[in-house]
Amino acid sequence: MRTHKIAAIGADGIGPEVIAAGLEVLTALANKDGGFRLEVEHFPWSSAYYLEHGHYIPEGGLERLKQFDAIFFGAVGSQQVPDHVSLWGLRLPIAQGFDQYANVRPARVLPGVKSPLTNGEDIDWVIIRENSEGEYSGNGGRAHRGLPIEVGTEVAVFTRAGVERIHRFAFELARKRPAKHLTLVTKSNAQRFGMVMWDEIFYEVARDYPDVRTDRELVDAVTTRMVLKPKSLDVLVATNLHADILSDLAAALSGSLGIAPTANLNPERQFPSMFEPIHGSAFDITGKGVANPIATFWTASMMLEHLGETAAAQTLMRAVEAVTASKVHTPDLGGKANTADVTRAVCDYIGNAAPQA
Repeated sequence: MRTHKIAAIGADGIGPEVIAAGLEVLTALANKDGGFRLEVEHFPWSSAYYLEHGHYIPEGGLERLKQFDAIFFGAVGSQQVPDHVSLWGLRLPIAQGFDQYANVRPARVLPGVKSPLTNGEDIDWVIIRENSEGEYSGNGGRAHRGLPIEVGTEVAVFTRAGVERIHRFAFELARKRPAKHLTLVTKSNAQRFGMVMWDEIFYEVARDYPDVRTDRELVDAVTTRMVLKPKSLDVLVATNLHADILSDLAAALSGSLGIAPTANLNPERQFPSMFEPIHGSAFDITGKGVANPIATFWTASMMLEHLGETAAAQTLMRAVEAVTASKVHTPDLGGKANTADVTRAVCDYIGNAAPQA
């Protein structure tokens, strides 16, 4: 039997709630499949842990995580801790420390879910976000604090190696999709150094992929195209900051942030990859039991795919689509179901599904 070691980090807000739901569904899949099992270890790292101990990740924590096949992550962010402290204390040290440079965010309207767009059924995108450089590289600083001449700099750092590898990853993914279409998103009309380099390297890499159709769009223009002409897009590749924003728009256009998944991949598999729903901590509904677990289930399906459990991943997505189609919806989708209702419905579908090949 195949064993996969999973590090579960619920962290903050609704994170522990949806990760618990995700693990329940994954257990149901493992029991149904019979060919694999999950060995899960829970890590208490969170903002509450930070307030008690003075750090999110204890000494040697990343070394411990290296022993796992994948990381199943909830959400980080607390009203008691500044956002830049929590992000740089937990999520970014894992993503950057494990060189998870390819952030993959699919977006489509699931059956039974209503998009705010009249042509929402045309949404079928994958946004590839460069996950290690740009404005999130941590380069910059502040000087003359509190004085009228105070200065704050945020330096976007791009390297040829970093840009080339994310473009190559995006081309490889686009090549596997039916449309074989990749859109480069930058802001090279105004940002004439790093963004122009992004453009140049993109078209250098494109020569190795003559079967992939390409086009280029400025980041502001692509937002209008996402709304007005969603069918004209397939795979998009963009910088850390730009793709972070665009993927939230993509999730909203797909019906809710509560259904959107994320994979933070180290494609070379030198380190474990991390899988997380896109929605964040959602303080307003924390503890109410109404968080939408669909984003976590879709994320879990991506994790299973990464682990080589393709049949189980497909079964999980069929279960998710059957449940959304049957209108078992949480309040963010206009329904009255709670987290447990959706989780139970997905587990029931898995239990009744035909045996996997």
